[in-house]
Amino acid sequence: MSDHYIFSRGRLKRKHNTIYFESGEEGQKALPVERVDNLHIFGEVDLNSKLLNLLTKYDVRLHFYNYYGFYTGTYYPRTKNVSGFTVAQQSMHYLDPKKRYYMASAFVESGVHHMLRNLRRHKEKTGSYVDTIQAERVKIPDGRTIPELMGVEGRIRQTYYRSFNEILKSDFIFTKRSKQPPADPLNALISFGNSLMYTTVLAEVYKTALDPTVSFLHEPSSKRFSLSLDVAEIFKPLIVDPLIVSLVNNRVIGKKHFEDFEGIVLLNDQGKQRFIQEWEKKLATTVRHRTLKRKVSYRMFIRLECYKMIKHFIGDEPYRPLKAWW
Repeated sequence: MSDHYIFSRGRLKRKHNTIYFESGEEGQKALPVERVDNLHIFGEVDLNSKLLNLLTKYDVRLHFYNYYGFYTGTYYPRTKNVSGFTVAQQSMHYLDPKKRYYMASAFVESGVHHMLRNLRRHKEKTGSYVDTIQAERVKIPDGRTIPELMGVEGRIRQTYYRSFNEILKSDFIFTKRSKQPPADPLNALISFGNSLMYTTVLAEVYKTALDPTVSFLHEPSSKRFSLSLDVAEIFKPLIVDPLIVSLVNNRVIGKKHFEDFEGIVLLNDQGKQRFIQEWEKKLATTVRHRTLKRKVSYRMFIRLECYKMIKHFIGDEPYRPLKAWW
């Protein structure tokens, strides 16, 4: 099972148990449905209910991105891994302020751990940034409200992003975080990577009994799957940020891979394809799990995090967020 990405205009259709993508630019491409886990659509693609029925049968998710490469929504099959008890307990942890703060602070603490892990790889250049982040980090367990916690996390992240100017070897410069739209190539890379991270987490949450709309750090909303935003806080500095540094410093992606639309800077199709190629390699990379005693991929670490949350909600085992040891 793997993810597939479609960039050009065309049509997705079903023929027996195979998905076909037809495009005037690329011809016809066959995707056996048994080998597909997620489809990511970046172009303008037509499809019909026959295709959706096939995707539902084989539990394939369809993620859509707009013209600018921002995630806009997901078609996902009817939930199979349902547990009313788990969802009830998850909701109770949201409604209890102390229990909610415990979960929210765990996500932030894990994310900060991975930020510092990245900076310490360049300790000769980033010592002052590490010290500043450490000074903020001690406030995480002492916070009283979620907004205060998010304030701490926001200050840490701003310091962390400024350190990129010391780490990146090219003329990719961080001035300030601009999300929608990105104002420069570095922000475009961060936004694109974070969108992929969000949908990857969402796909793994769907495979468990968790409710993706009940979250703890980010306020639950009727317009987003906010639990995915929570869990992504753990994995953005573990997966997205090191990938960006590698792509830039190894000149896999350069300024020619971006387009400027009146101040909106975005990756072009070639840039997206290069990013995604390395993204898939990163998700497939394995690490020997010190508890399971076997190799686990980065993608599987995300699902294991979901299982740990379920155990916490139902009272089996306290949640301890991932802190990479390798």
